[in-house]
Amino acid sequence: MTAERHGKPENDSETILSMRIRKKAPKPSAKRPPLYFLGYRGTAPATDEVKALFDREYGGPLVIHHEEGSAESWQATHGPWSAHVVLPLPMSHVAEVMKQLAWEHEIMGAIAPSLASPRDMPDTILLATRLARCLTLLSQGTAYDVITQAYINPSDWQQRALASFVLDDHLSIVHDDASHGDRVWSYSLGLSKFGLDEVELFTNRGLSESTAKDILLASAGELLRGGHSPKVGTSLDLPQLGRSIQIRNYRTAAPAGRMLGFRELRNS
Repeated sequence: MTAERHGKPENDSETILSMRIRKKAPKPSAKRPPLYFLGYRGTAPATDEVKALFDREYGGPLVIHHEEGSAESWQATHGPWSAHVVLPLPMSHVAEVMKQLAWEHEIMGAIAPSLASPRDMPDTILLATRLARCLTLLSQGTAYDVITQAYINPSDWQQRALASFVLDDHLSIVHDDASHGDRVWSYSLGLSKFGLDEVELFTNRGLSESTAKDILLASAGELLRGGHSPKVGTSLDLPQLGRSIQIRNYRTAAPAGRMLGFRELRNS
């Protein structure tokens, strides 16, 4: 099984979605699952350091509010969007997770986006991702993308403008040739960050994996633009590939150890 991160240069309009700031802010919630874990050593970055770096890198202003009586838990807001940070997490809660992660950091924190509708989630995910980058740089630690299972060190982060949404930053494509007999199972990991089902495609062995990759990436982009997961039987136009695809089936599976919804694709 191999995981791949695919994408075109940032200035390609097909892989960048220009996110507009909307007037109505979603209600932030600390209950949303973490988008990133952050592993580091020593003292956590101070919130004034986070604010200074964010404002310098992305224009600001970033507003930070600590939860009452909890210095390690705080809400970061930029415009109408918010993310929740806990730094550090209590070791009694994360000891087992720490054992599973491939790092030697002694302390772990978490960054979670606020709740929003699937159509509005890209804006919120962008804020949480920019915060994760700032915290990684300041702590010289490692961010772990919970959905795609990617490890991101300080030098791995791409420099992006606050509102530049590049699909490859948030999505990985996996090809599994071992779990479905004579078929290759190709699927996305990352759409669930946005409240959407992942997409999957089954192909015969020996066929090019790049075709499946192109279909999955184009389909993922269309689902993000639409802001919802289409019903089974719906046709999905993929203008960049000059073809259409049909939603054939819905099911749940846990290829990355976490139960996710999948929409199976096939040629219309």
